[in-house]
Amino acid sequence: MPELVPAHPLQVALVLLLAFLIGFEREERRQAQGRMMFGGVRTFPLIGLVSYALALVSGTDLLAWTMGFAVVGGFMLLSYQRKLVAVQDAGITSEMSGLATYLMAGLVYQDQYWMAATIAVVSVLLLDLKKALEGLTRYVEAGEVAAVAQFLVLTVVILPIVPNRDFTRFAINPFRTWLVVVAASGLSFCSYVVQRLLRGRGGVMVSALLGGAYSSTLTTVVLARDARRRPRPNLLAGGILAASGVMYARFLVLIALFNIGLALALLPGFAIGAAAGVVGGWLLASRGERSESPDRSPQPKVNPLELTTALIFTAVFVALMVLTTLARESLGRGGLYALAGIVGVANIDPFVLSVTEPHAVTLPLHVAATAVIIAAASNNVIKAVYARSFADRVTGRRAAVSLVGLAAVGLVGLLWV
Repeated sequence: MPELVPAHPLQVALVLLLAFLIGFEREERRQAQGRMMFGGVRTFPLIGLVSYALALVSGTDLLAWTMGFAVVGGFMLLSYQRKLVAVQDAGITSEMSGLATYLMAGLVYQDQYWMAATIAVVSVLLLDLKKALEGLTRYVEAGEVAAVAQFLVLTVVILPIVPNRDFTRFAINPFRTWLVVVAASGLSFCSYVVQRLLRGRGGVMVSALLGGAYSSTLTTVVLARDARRRPRPNLLAGGILAASGVMYARFLVLIALFNIGLALALLPGFAIGAAAGVVGGWLLASRGERSESPDRSPQPKVNPLELTTALIFTAVFVALMVLTTLARESLGRGGLYALAGIVGVANIDPFVLSVTEPHAVTLPLHVAATAVIIAAASNNVIKAVYARSFADRVTGRRAAVSLVGLAAVGLVGLLWV
């Protein structure tokens, strides 16, 4: 007796739902533009049903389903040719979304629900965000795409074939080394992209918070120099303090990627440091000041994914791994702590991440945590010097006092290690 109930009712329902979402977006766009466009709320669900039915008939052979894909592709081609006659610069997104709908239904039949839903949702987003995505070209400068492409080549193509083993007695692992660079640069790049998209909108505090995720030291220098052009002591000093607060959160994220035990040991103290910096900076900046200049902040000019920047980070990281091991071997804990205090004068990301790596002389957890805390405090002190040197007298003094105070608060983390 033939079955009266579909064998896979939930799969059919999912295919109809996902296909309808894509078709609804196309129907809405067609009505808004008032011109010919392939498919809508009926066509896309039908494509999905045809694909699912052919997959069901094909079973493991997939011959019928593949032939169906070729037929649907032929219809897409005819649709695009017709559009070209009416509109010279016609796009092909509707036709491609039809093919994506067909593939999505086949994936549902194969129980690949996550991939099917991802294809459908991403398709809707790409179709609906057309203007926003095309507008991104206004924010991308020449050479930035090439810089990102070069970095991706090194990461996606070259990284998998890099030796994943230790060399020399300093336990230098090329694979993990570049993985550290990818993590640090990637986090900075996310902040960099958001800052570029905002282009100063959102004010100094938003730029400062994003700058802290990019580089709190660079943000301090930029805001301090800006203070000479438009003195707003509370706002700019508060921004500098907030950026340094974000630095603690940034370090926690990066360290957790490579050494969760060390991150947990640092969590109480760094959480206090992050809260003190961000909240204290926000309160300081909220103390009103009159100014005729707009509340905008300079934007970063160095793409953290530029090959030169990444290679410099790599070289510094490896050098600090070697120095950390030598300091620990020759001078004991005191030598390592002294090195932590010295590296605070520059970008301390390489040092902080170097203590997460396996060394020839394994660092006890409390020793590594202490070194990171000292490095962070040292970095805040040197940023206080930068702020006092580059800013006007009032802003520099307030920022310096705030940063020294934050360094002291950060040292409270020593109580937990």
